[in-house]
Amino acid sequence: MADNRQFTVSIVKDLVYASPDGKPLLADIYLPQNTEKPPRVILWLHGGGWRFGDRMLGPDLSRHFAARGFAMASVDYRLSTDAVFPAQIRDVKTAVRWLRSVASLYGFDASRLGLWGSSSGGHLAALAATSNAGTFEEGEIEHPGYWSEVQAVVDGYGPTDFLQMDGHRDPSGKPSDDPESIQLPAGASSASPGSLESLFLGAPIQSCPHLVREANPITYVRSGLAPFYILHGTSDTAVPAHQSELLYEALAAHGNDVTLCLIEGLGHGFLNRNNFDQGAPKRVTVRHRMPGIEKIADKPPATFQSIENFFRKHLYSDGA
Repeated sequence: MADNRQFTVSIVKDLVYASPDGKPLLADIYLPQNTEKPPRVILWLHGGGWRFGDRMLGPDLSRHFAARGFAMASVDYRLSTDAVFPAQIRDVKTAVRWLRSVASLYGFDASRLGLWGSSSGGHLAALAATSNAGTFEEGEIEHPGYWSEVQAVVDGYGPTDFLQMDGHRDPSGKPSDDPESIQLPAGASSASPGSLESLFLGAPIQSCPHLVREANPITYVRSGLAPFYILHGTSDTAVPAHQSELLYEALAAHGNDVTLCLIEGLGHGFLNRNNFDQGAPKRVTVRHRMPGIEKIADKPPATFQSIENFFRKHLYSDGA
């Protein structure tokens, strides 16, 4: 699966992919030049607690992985300051349909499409991949006639079940030395009316368990889903690693292809920088489930290269 070629990248910025309620939502596309065939595409979804950030928050998408031969896209989605759930997941599914609608125009191949997100973006990537076609796509939609299913998912430390987050927080709240790690204020909890999770749903999470369930990717898990590659730092004080363990267990229980990498010493937000995998090697516990087999190992380490390898394997698995 290795491919050591490097490509020159052109960037098309500020494309309008949707206009919910008349407000334009923008996308950037990163295109490798002079590929032998139209490249497959990966959509990046930024973090920020569904309340902050934009499509430019994240790693350098020219480097990861347009220069490696993938078309990369990054989109804005409505933040909770403007609209509450399910607006954000509707935007993500719209973005997937839009990418397929413009694939021939920009010269990429969206027949097999990957999602890659961190934190709240990881949550949205997982939710988009597990929810059925048509779910969160009710009523009048933009880019009808194009499908929103995806073929590979990388979820970086995304929350899953908001009601279980507080019960699995490290009470000591020991900060990580990861420069991107978020340290929550003492006493902060997801159950608070002012938490990012509550603001995302538009109500305190304890008061709306039905919305918590609708926003939980595990609610929709079934067999036959796209392969998942899940990464989480064991020193994450914002989103406990237990959240990724829950998703892994649910996907594995239904026989899906899923890998969970728990990385010691990393906190929250490490995918926002381009060198999280550099420096002294970090111990990684890997759990991998394919239909009929599960294995646990301490290696290989989770790196940008491992993410690229995952996408290359699953987006080009048809031999294209």
